[in-house]
Amino acid sequence: MIQTIRNAWKVPELKKKILFTIMALLIFRLGSAIPVPYIDGNALEEYLKSQSGTILGLMNAMSGSAFSMATIFALSIQPYINSSIIIQLLTVAIPALERMAREGGEEGRKKIASITRYATVAIALLQGFGYYTLVKSYGLVNGGALNAFWVGLVIVISFTAGSAFLMWLGEQITEFGIGNGISIILFAGIVSRFPRMIMDCVSGVQAWNNLRTGAVSEEVFTGLGMSAEQAKAQVAAYAKQALAPWVIALIVVGMLALVVFIVYINNAERRIPVQYAKRVVGRKMYGGQSTHIPMKVSMSGVMPIIFAQSIASLPATICAFMGITKDSPGFGGGLMKVFDTAAPFYSIIYFLLIVGFSYFYSTMAFNPIEVANNLKKNGGFIPGLRPGKPTADFLTKVLSKITMFGALYLSVIAIVPIITGNLVGYSSLAIGGTSVIIVVGVALETVKQMEAQMLMRHYKGFLE
Repeated sequence: MIQTIRNAWKVPELKKKILFTIMALLIFRLGSAIPVPYIDGNALEEYLKSQSGTILGLMNAMSGSAFSMATIFALSIQPYINSSIIIQLLTVAIPALERMAREGGEEGRKKIASITRYATVAIALLQGFGYYTLVKSYGLVNGGALNAFWVGLVIVISFTAGSAFLMWLGEQITEFGIGNGISIILFAGIVSRFPRMIMDCVSGVQAWNNLRTGAVSEEVFTGLGMSAEQAKAQVAAYAKQALAPWVIALIVVGMLALVVFIVYINNAERRIPVQYAKRVVGRKMYGGQSTHIPMKVSMSGVMPIIFAQSIASLPATICAFMGITKDSPGFGGGLMKVFDTAAPFYSIIYFLLIVGFSYFYSTMAFNPIEVANNLKKNGGFIPGLRPGKPTADFLTKVLSKITMFGALYLSVIAIVPIITGNLVGYSSLAIGGTSVIIVVGVALETVKQMEAQMLMRHYKGFLE
């Protein structure tokens, strides 16, 4: 990957695209540090520290900590992702939208993109209002003597405008940068948390060492004038932060193994042989060569995981924005417990959604009937199969098998960190594992796009 970036840097046009992308990401990180008026960001950050393994912690990780600091980019690109899910599902369900997407050509795609943008703004308004309801329910709004409606309006509009700007920024990266703009913004937000995650691990080891050596104990706090109950609570709170060195080593080894596995599967493909018949056109003979159809195991990339997260976290997110926690009584508290990122039910729903979205994306990315018809038109055939319907049926069967393996691969590597986090008592590992999947997937897709752009400019020597 580093070699590809170095080679791309030597191409003037790609160099400009890389610099444009870097500047766009700098703007993104700058906006992630600009606070929204009337919200106590420090108190909100302290509250969200206790929600590290929950839906709110997941949203905070995806936004690069902007969610916990109540900045203008707190909603990140989640409204755009949710909007894309809704519009793509409606495209399959509503014939008019399906015709617009398939038969409308470039104009149809522009209309679909426009509808997605409007839906993004609408969802951002709803999520911004939910965010305002969350901070207001915990008394974190500092409006002073100002009108409550004005304060709420400013907060909601600020969050909505930030999300709409990120959507526009992602489109600019796609058009004028190295491409894949929305995914790159998500990538930058996750990577920006890595230094803080390292510091948390160091603090956890120090806490574990202090507990082991007796530097922190109930007797120490009792000697400082605390009651026995207060000292016990302090030690319990300290123990939650403690991480043994062997746990850190296990996490690091597991993450490295996960990266290797992701890269290996991402490059795996099923190659279906294709033979082209010889044909004479004028005095020249065409065809006769052998080639293959590459069918990637992970055809849908990282998108099923991103979409599955958005859907699986929706019920608990709504409850969280209404000020409901796991300790709340009634239906809301039970729903938060069920859809907690460390809960078994969440893992099951997450698993099934990843499988479903993997099939959904595979069918959209690869159409067996269309491929079979194109082969027939160009005089190509798969050895042992007749052109037309038999070829389409064979491709459908192969696609189904490959998609199942790819879906199980994505589901397993998304669920294993959750199970491991529950076993070692480190709830944030579930979020960290998902972050690694997204980061590695986006990095590989971006590198492939850069290689494709270099190949189009005939810089083949750079890739050798």
